[in-house]
Amino acid sequence: MEFKQIVAERYATKRFDGRKIPDSKIGELLDLIRMAPSSFNLQPWKIQIVTNPGVKEKLAPAAYGQTQIPTSSHLLVFLADTDLHGLVDQLDAQMKAAGVHPDRRDPYVKMMRGFVSSMTPDQKRTWAQRQVYLALGNALNGAKSLGFDSCPMEGFDAVAFSKILDLPEHLVPTVLCPVGYAADTALPKVRFAEKDILRVLSAY
Repeated sequence: MEFKQIVAERYATKRFDGRKIPDSKIGELLDLIRMAPSSFNLQPWKIQIVTNPGVKEKLAPAAYGQTQIPTSSHLLVFLADTDLHGLVDQLDAQMKAAGVHPDRRDPYVKMMRGFVSSMTPDQKRTWAQRQVYLALGNALNGAKSLGFDSCPMEGFDAVAFSKILDLPEHLVPTVLCPVGYAADTALPKVRFAEKDILRVLSAY
């Protein structure tokens, strides 16, 4: 499927038919998500995958009873990872293992450490959550490319999700992406015209 067709046909599925997506396909999806861009390449996200029907039933009220949760094959909970110092250490180690020369690696790592150290805890959370949406984009279009459907969901109680999933403090539920096979029909795709999204100034 061409990318143009993927983005044209993808839509926010409201109900899935309950069929299970093969593990191999979920593995492919995770690889696509893994390749998402992020600032400094810090990849400040983790993904909790929920397949247990009982757990999904517990989570559903915290997502205001939206039907995507219990009917999905897999529920992907995107978590912002606010342990940015730990991520810098991890990336530094991976760059060393990949053979990046110290002349290039050390200044880059120093810059990252300075950036991370300059932020308050709230700023770290906000920054990490913005990066999560880059990974979400790969998940949404990636699911369609692999032959199944998805839905981005911000309507949920993050505190309740944290408790139910027993998450550590540094992992913040940010957005949900249930995936499965659609049991609904897409509405006509409505998007603003190019002229409506471009701001054109003669000086530019």
